[in-house]
Formats: sequence, structure tokens, C-alpha cells
Amino acid sequence: MESANQTTAGREDGAMAATTAQGVEGVQSLVGEHLGHSDWTTITQEQVDRFADATGDHQWIHVDVERAERESPFGGPIAHGYLTLSLVPVLLAGILDVEGFRMGVNYGTEKVRFPTPVPVGSRVRAGATMESATPIDGGVQMNVAVTVEVEGASKPALVATVVYRRYL
Repeated sequence: MESANQTTAGREDGAMAATTAQGVEGVQSLVGEHLGHSDWTTITQEQVDRFADATGDHQWIHVDVERAERESPFGGPIAHGYLTLSLVPVLLAGILDVEGFRMGVNYGTEKVRFPTPVPVGSRVRAGATMESATPIDGGVQMNVAVTVEVEGASKPALVATVVYRRYL
């Protein structure tokens, strides 16, 4: 029988660490459910610099620490919005474990917004809700609402719906 369950995995804050879903029916049983939060992760300047090298986006607000501290309205360098978006798969892996499939793929992203910047040195985490789980030929398509928050910020850094396909 396919199912879903939510477990805690010894997190210091006692919050939900992972939701496990088994097969298509397990994923479908999570529709409308908040799946939990990832652990906090710190955004480093090295990470931002490597992302700039990978994408060719070397805008000074990201990579020139001294200038960003002097001239940026953010008080220092900030992470690229797309760097924050690129963290979603690894952050989601700490929230949702989907079993009973031979493979999965990132299928796309919908409704992406970056309401507040992510200062270098800040900590971020993701929260997720299963919006839909639609059967497709050979598996299921999952639409997951993700919010990435910056510790201490009043607005989220990212709000998006990510789309994954899992194949049996």
C-alpha cells in the first residue's frame, strides 16, 4: 500500500524535518499539506562568487564586497536571486523524501518572485506545500509551493511553485 507520513529527525527546534511519500498515492495524499521546513543554511561570499562565475553575472552588488558595503542600498553584497532559486532542490531534499520511483526530473518553475534580497552571510531555509499531484503517463507530476525565508527578515526571499516529475 502506498502512503505518506511525516516524521521528525532530531532537529534542535523540534520542527518537522522530513515528509516521506511512497509512490503515486502517497504523493497524492499530501496535496494541500504543508510538508515542513528545511534546515537553515548560510549563504557565503564564496558561494555567490562561484555562482557569478558559473552564470557570467558579475554585477558588483553580488561580487564587489567593498563597493557593495559603500554604495549598495542593502549594506553589502547580496546573493543572486537565481542562486536562491537554485538552492530549492537541495533545500527540498531536506523536506520531502519521495520513494517508490525509479527516477525524477525537475520539470519547471512557475510564479517565481524574489520579494527581498539575501545578504551574504545570512541564513535561509525553505518551507514547502504540495499544491497538486497529477498522474502522468508512467508517474506523477508534483507542483510544490516553496517559500525561502531569510532569518530575521519580514518578507520571504523567494516564492515559487516548482514542478517535478517522478517516474515509476
